[in-house]
Amino acid sequence: MRDVAVVGFAQRQIKDYDGSPQCAELLVPLFAECYEQTGWTRKDIGFWCSGSSDYLAGRSFSFVSAIDAIGVLPPVNESHVEMDAAWALYEAWLKIQTGEVDTALVFGFGKASAGVLRRTLSLQLDPYTMTPLWPDTVSLAALQARLGIDAGLWDEAAMAEVVNRSLTDAEKNEFAIRSGGSSVAELLSRPMFADPLRKHDAAPVTDGAAAIVLAAGDRAREVRERPAWITGLAHYTEGLHLGTRDLTRSDSAERAAAAVGGTAGVEVAELHAPFSHQELILRRALGLAGDVQVNPSGGPLAGNPMFTGGAIRIGEAARRIWDGSADKTLATATSGPALQQNLVCVLEGSN
Repeated sequence: MRDVAVVGFAQRQIKDYDGSPQCAELLVPLFAECYEQTGWTRKDIGFWCSGSSDYLAGRSFSFVSAIDAIGVLPPVNESHVEMDAAWALYEAWLKIQTGEVDTALVFGFGKASAGVLRRTLSLQLDPYTMTPLWPDTVSLAALQARLGIDAGLWDEAAMAEVVNRSLTDAEKNEFAIRSGGSSVAELLSRPMFADPLRKHDAAPVTDGAAAIVLAAGDRAREVRERPAWITGLAHYTEGLHLGTRDLTRSDSAERAAAAVGGTAGVEVAELHAPFSHQELILRRALGLAGDVQVNPSGGPLAGNPMFTGGAIRIGEAARRIWDGSADKTLATATSGPALQQNLVCVLEGSN
């Protein structure tokens, strides 16, 4: 296996939907920031891979227009996944492992404000038994949260503690859409949104984009004094039918964690948990120690751009390696209803 590291990362989350830029407009400055971080140009990138969704964009091949941000000449080696850009990173990592390329730039983008996101996502459910009911993502998450509460696995206070910590930490993140924690008691006094969830328990609908640069071996050492080496990367999915799964746990996250060799030694974990109770599920599934710092960036509860939220977690985990504040970090990405599919990425400061 080749040594591959994250050597560049840029993101943008839109706080005001009025006049929200188009995909290419979002991406051009992010690519420029990645070039500045690495000292490279477009000619130095061996492979490009993006993550987005035509369903949300409301037009076919919307990702093609986003490629305009790369530029026409010279032609580039490019691919696309209809997933969070974290899975585009997985494809790019595999491409580097084949030896065909030494560098890759991964990017994701989403304009969730262009449609009714939480209803549109019903299209990913079983088309015969679930989609005709049009359950939105918040309602499904509320069912999951209620199951955990009734089983005694967590309570509303534990969920509020997750929100309070996340939004307090988000005050240090210039890209956060929401920030500023409140006391647990104050959070619990707010009205229900979808029992037992309150509005702060759900990630805000967010427009945004992100870009990540990968490099192998000496190419990574050329541009980073302390590259964030990917020492573990795996993903698994669970059944489509919600009735066949135990929604109070995440089997796919457990399997992915086992595949990367466990989580011993992890100091910082950036968890892609779009709902407060899902962070509690992931912590247990991953077997994280009690002293692990979780979502110091504020996590998805502070901002969760569609098809970018998972990639941002990897970028934020890499930042901790670059600045020397941690030697081993972990990031997750999730897709599908109620944590159906999960990706786990482990990063280390030395290889």
